[in-house]
Amino acid sequence: MKFGVFYEHQIGRPWDDDTDHRLIRDALDQIELADQLGIQYVWEVEHHFLEEYSHSSAPEVFLAAASQRTTNIRLGHGIVLTAPQFNHPARVAERIAMLDLVSNGRVEFGSGESGSEAELGGFGIDPQRKRDAWLEGLETALRCMVEAPFTGVEGEFVSMPPRNIVPKPIQKPHPPLWVACSRRETILLAARKGMGALTFAFIDPEEAVQWVGDYERTLIAECEPVGYDVNPQVACVTPMMLHHDEGEAIRRGAEGANFFGYSLGHYYVFGTHRPGVTNVWQEYEQRRADQGYDPEAVARAIEEERLGAKVAAGDTTGLRGCTGTPEQARQFLRRYEDAGVDQVIFVLQAGRNRHEHIMDAIEIFGREVLPEFAERDEGATEHKRRRLEPHITAALERKQRSHASQTDVGDYSIDALPKQFAAITHDAALDGLLRKFADDRAAGRRDPKAGILG
Repeated sequence: MKFGVFYEHQIGRPWDDDTDHRLIRDALDQIELADQLGIQYVWEVEHHFLEEYSHSSAPEVFLAAASQRTTNIRLGHGIVLTAPQFNHPARVAERIAMLDLVSNGRVEFGSGESGSEAELGGFGIDPQRKRDAWLEGLETALRCMVEAPFTGVEGEFVSMPPRNIVPKPIQKPHPPLWVACSRRETILLAARKGMGALTFAFIDPEEAVQWVGDYERTLIAECEPVGYDVNPQVACVTPMMLHHDEGEAIRRGAEGANFFGYSLGHYYVFGTHRPGVTNVWQEYEQRRADQGYDPEAVARAIEEERLGAKVAAGDTTGLRGCTGTPEQARQFLRRYEDAGVDQVIFVLQAGRNRHEHIMDAIEIFGREVLPEFAERDEGATEHKRRRLEPHITAALERKQRSHASQTDVGDYSIDALPKQFAAITHDAALDGLLRKFADDRAAGRRDPKAGILG
């Protein structure tokens, strides 16, 4: 089993002029340390307009910065919003390819739909059609990465003539594909489309057993890949904060983890938001006795050795996850490993969790917990590859039969705008001028009186 760190770039109010700058700078420091310690993945979201919950509107820029401060860690888009109203598919393909190039082939391409009115409404996307838009955008972006040239699309959500999208990514045919999943339904969709499942539902290890089993059975029986390769992995997300004293770990991480869940609910479930006005952190503080728990009460319970079972299990009293001592983390993570999960992704940067505490937790995990799992991972990964290899081959053959690629664009060509104008107007003088311009440029001559054509 492998491990990743996850970033929303989350920060509760109040803010000052340096808040976002400091947040990004700290996150890059954390990722650099994670890379040095052997953590295998970093995942970065794309969200828009979700104040306090996520200030991560340009993940490709952040991941490019991370690529230049790291050597081995995989750079995961978790996720790109691929509905064309959010991001034109050609631009998605270009950005993924460029990131793959500057990182020496370390990109993971996760995609998703969004489920918030703030984002969907902000970009004019019908919530009832968002999955169709996600899929059309994703399929088109993948064709842009693979076809040379891209042979064009006339879809419901995007229309584009043939063009050759350059550059192409290092990883062939494209970087590994993932999709954001929050319910069993989307886990099965991931399997049918041959994509890794990024499960953002905070499922516990015992639930993961069922999800992993359902995913693999569906992939084997029904997979017809959306891409040109299959990524048969399941990743689970969990809060994390480590310290050698359990009580201190919970004091450092519990409030942030709870705010993560509360602010998510604010935008996706129960909230009313006034842009630039609503103070989500203040509402959280006022309501957390009902929505989560009072961190001071939890701290007192720990000191008095009466930490309740619900709190320890991360029930409605609060999100616990992988928060505790290194030994508690090992025991917790072995349960995910036993469930067949391929990767556990840690949410450390949440609420107002402090940078120095996050750095401490990454250091403890990398030095005291990770080595045990890394030692077992290579053999387990190879065993799974061999086990699923014939099923992946069959899935790719199904795609080949039902989705024959268009590779011939016929005599399609693109005339420069002045040449088009000369043809439309039948202007022989302009046509001659354009030919002379081409000859002069080929010979290295320049006429200073040629104006725009000079």
